[in-house]
Amino acid sequence: MPDLMQIYRQLLEHYGHRHWWPAETPFEVAIGAILTQNTNWANVEKAIINLRRAEALEVESILTLDKESLEQLIRPSGFFRQKAERLQLFCQHLRQFHQDRLELLLQQPLTIARRELLALKGIGPETADSILLYAGQRPSFVVDAYTGRLFKRLGHLEGAEKYAQIRDFFMARLPQEVPLYNEYHALIVIHGKECCRKRPICNNCPLQSRCRYRQQNP
Repeated sequence: MPDLMQIYRQLLEHYGHRHWWPAETPFEVAIGAILTQNTNWANVEKAIINLRRAEALEVESILTLDKESLEQLIRPSGFFRQKAERLQLFCQHLRQFHQDRLELLLQQPLTIARRELLALKGIGPETADSILLYAGQRPSFVVDAYTGRLFKRLGHLEGAEKYAQIRDFFMARLPQEVPLYNEYHALIVIHGKECCRKRPICNNCPLQSRCRYRQQNP
């Protein structure tokens, strides 16, 4: 069985604490999680700044804006028409079922809150888990492309696993602690950007002594 905590400690020692997620409110985290789909965080930040300047980081203000105005505010995040629709549908759901209060959705039992998020148009597993973990402070491990790539190379995944299988792999082997899940995901992301790229830079990798890919490609 892989020692996921030892891998975590090695990454933490190498990179230090990452202090994710950058946002002022849980609702802003949720908006950011939707906007970050298919783009990088720098573009999301530009869209968030636009929304903040327009005082449009609340359910009421997003629903009050006409779709074209919202599209222009979030244009830097890409796919802005699609994302504007998703933001307004998300806010409509909060209004209809949770009195405009995201915390009422997130304080439900984890499986219920997650199922509810996944039922919304445009919210897939990674977005739902990001909202639960970073906005709701709920122990729901976030999986992304970096996660699958790293743990396949380490030899702990085959590479064909679906999102749910990878999430279960981590949640079955780690303490269900929000700070740990938060930091672990952030460390995997920075490691994926710095070392474990599509074309890996193995010489700088703090995990190379335990990496099957490195052993097979010295």
